[in-house]
Amino acid sequence: MKTTQLNHVALHVADVERSRQFYQQMLRLQSLPRPAFDFPGAWFRLGEDQELHLIGDRHQTVHSHNRGNHFALMVDDMDAWEQHLETHQANYVPRKPRPDGAEQIFLIDPDGHYIELCTPVPGNGL
Repeated sequence: MKTTQLNHVALHVADVERSRQFYQQMLRLQSLPRPAFDFPGAWFRLGEDQELHLIGDRHQTVHSHNRGNHFALMVDDMDAWEQHLETHQANYVPRKPRPDGAEQIFLIDPDGHYIELCTPVPGNGL
């Protein structure tokens, strides 16, 4: 008995349409069909076969931080992503290196959820 992979990340959001636009435009995520649940939401593709599920009608405070609750996405070109974020005046923490040599940027969505954009560790072969 074992787990095989991460299937999805779910985020509770206040305004599904505002968050849908953010994740499509700022992170360029592909929208996915969503079952006809009885509550608002939106689904997106993350990488090859993981997903992001937005769940609407959030009324509680979000507790997220780069050293707390967040999720990370491996990116292909940190320079291009940083330029994209600057051009679109995104709310983000500028790029910095991790102690292992990987680089990271923390983007903050409209609800205050932190999303890490990161590069592979140098020499890791990814």
